[in-house]
Amino acid sequence: MTELFAVVMITVLAVMSPGADFAMVTRNSYLCGRKAGLLAALGIAAGVLIHVGYTLLGIGILIATSPTLFTAIQYLGAAYLIYIGFSTLRTRTHLEGPEEMPLAPSGFAAFRQGLMTNALNPKTTLFVLSTFTQVVNPDTSVWVQLGYGLFMASAHGVWFSLVAIFFSQASLRTAMLRRQSIINRTIGSVLMLLGASLALAPMAG
Repeated sequence: MTELFAVVMITVLAVMSPGADFAMVTRNSYLCGRKAGLLAALGIAAGVLIHVGYTLLGIGILIATSPTLFTAIQYLGAAYLIYIGFSTLRTRTHLEGPEEMPLAPSGFAAFRQGLMTNALNPKTTLFVLSTFTQVVNPDTSVWVQLGYGLFMASAHGVWFSLVAIFFSQASLRTAMLRRQSIINRTIGSVLMLLGASLALAPMAG
């Protein structure tokens, strides 16, 4: 029970801490609508499953102990965030309300944005890996560990779905769309700064 409580608490705190995932879902939800936000949230949950999968297979240890591999993931994640941030900065859509839908990404594109944002985030790599190596007992059955992994992914999916629903409310979207130039610059800058912080962070050694 202590192990379960620890996994739950660590996951909840990790999920709710602001970061690239939050910025990505907020961006998609207010700018492109609820569907794009929810699909991005689903992509984030799938990204967590990728981290859980390779951790349970033992590849997570290889990533954590290989400076070259970890650095490659770090730079790829940084480059992707900077790219999305720059694209957001350059968005020139000017709408008066949610009834005027901008050119939203396809369902797969929105899902892919969430997936790549999470899957290429080394902070999520460390979160999942440290939870399974420092909190979960090695004698815990594989099925229970799989249950923990599914909980981590589900928690991310539920939380970011709520974020998507909140920021895609008609009244809030209308207010945000009227200030979209400022908001796009803010979100774009945040994503680029997060990418830059990843690129400039101390490399694994």
